[in-house]
Amino acid sequence: MKVVILAGGLGTRISEESHLRPKPMIEIGDMPILWHIMKIYSFFGFNEFIICCGYKGYIIKEYFANYYLHRSDVTFDFSAENNMVIHSSISEPWRVTIVDTGLSTQTGGRIKRIKSYVDNESFMMTYGDGVADIDIKALLEQHKASGMVATLTAVQPSGRYGVLDLDENKNCVIGFREKAKEDSNWINAGFMVLEPDIFNYLDGNSCIFERKPLETLSLEKKLGVYRHHTYWQCMDTQRDRDALEYLWNRGNAPWKMD
Repeated sequence: MKVVILAGGLGTRISEESHLRPKPMIEIGDMPILWHIMKIYSFFGFNEFIICCGYKGYIIKEYFANYYLHRSDVTFDFSAENNMVIHSSISEPWRVTIVDTGLSTQTGGRIKRIKSYVDNESFMMTYGDGVADIDIKALLEQHKASGMVATLTAVQPSGRYGVLDLDENKNCVIGFREKAKEDSNWINAGFMVLEPDIFNYLDGNSCIFERKPLETLSLEKKLGVYRHHTYWQCMDTQRDRDALEYLWNRGNAPWKMD
């Protein structure tokens, strides 16, 4: 089963990094977050990827064009016809298709543009900026059993700010506590499974996948949900990136599968 990754947005809320490169190419522990996402899927045996590019997509193409070389020990011998000898390598069992889906194309339009690459089969889809310790096979099994056109993963992110307990009658604070996940609403975390029928819900480049397509599916009761209760984090801001980097450098990254 192929995995589609949306990697074409501008990443304006992390402009400190994204003015130089696409958001999915921002590094966590010297490797792009795109690589971290692909490693999650690869751990569960899903190794064929379709990456939907847009903003600075050439950087993603160049990264994979040189991936094997950059992950290998190499000798360059300029004294003998410019020979190159690769001594050892760390490679992945990946097949990566990179598709230019347009600079200003919305999420639904990007998915529409890769229709010919999924061969009328079920496929997975996620965003190029979020990691999780998700059980991909459990997600897929639930989707297959449900008969839904689409299944998305839902999470309850913990709050960034503490909560005040108030005495409404006396207008005073009676306690402080951290905001628990149970206080938060469920949100779409990506990590979706989609049937080929999804393309019937998509139109032009301006189609926002999270609006009309998903709203229509929910009204038709064809949108399933896989509840993920443990770690998930979206790299939306520089603060998010720093938090992910901290976990990785400590050897305590929950999304690291192997």
